[in-house]
Amino acid sequence: MYAEERQDRVVDLLERTGRVAVMDLARDFAVTTETVRRDLAQLESRGVLRRVHGGAVRASRSTRVEESLDARSTRNTDAKARIADAAMALLPATFQGSVAVDAGTTTGLVAERIAAWTPDVAGRTLVVVTHSMVVAQTVSRNPAVEVQLLGGRLRGITSAAVGPATLGQLSRLRPDIAFIGANGIHAGFGLSTPDEEEAAVKTALTRGSRRAVALVDASKAGEEALVGFAALDDLDTLVTDAPPDGPLADALARAEVEVMVA
Repeated sequence: MYAEERQDRVVDLLERTGRVAVMDLARDFAVTTETVRRDLAQLESRGVLRRVHGGAVRASRSTRVEESLDARSTRNTDAKARIADAAMALLPATFQGSVAVDAGTTTGLVAERIAAWTPDVAGRTLVVVTHSMVVAQTVSRNPAVEVQLLGGRLRGITSAAVGPATLGQLSRLRPDIAFIGANGIHAGFGLSTPDEEEAAVKTALTRGSRRAVALVDASKAGEEALVGFAALDDLDTLVTDAPPDGPLADALARAEVEVMVA
């Protein structure tokens, strides 16, 4: 296979999954890892991708780009599933308390797992607070879950409530754990998302919970969306699918954020 053919395949993979790994590409293309790294370096020089530890991710997109849940649900599916599985380790059968679940695709996978959650003692319930209609409908299938659905203005693109009414309700709650999604995580800019009203809800979830847990796949490492909603030191835990590296890893260590790699 010629270099141009390999690089075209890499671009196709990035469009579908958002991330590629050097070892996987070397195996699939039957070439050395050095050859793959040269291909990635050439693609990076053209602005197609950004190299990260062990592979590459898609180049940064516009900070205002916001895709629908359906569109995002087809990307990085394996990574998001692993993150959701790892997040559920924080909700064992013995867990007694409340959990807030943000709107999003990875948090939606957490909701699917909560729908199958079983307490160790019959009759015990798990309280789930959410502003997402999708999350609420999913977890409500579990009779062991009590759902508190927050009201407000409904954003169609995320199927989630936002605005003053939503924030007012959140201000009176203090969930034990909050699972929060993000469109980007950056050493200096922290966590970010494209929409200001969604960002305000994410800020309230992060700062109002006893334990703030960000669920962010590795394709978003180093990315900055338009609106920052939390500094790294606002987080307690980051659950991701690959070890952060470079400035982000250093910043997370300085902020004393627990990093769980799924």
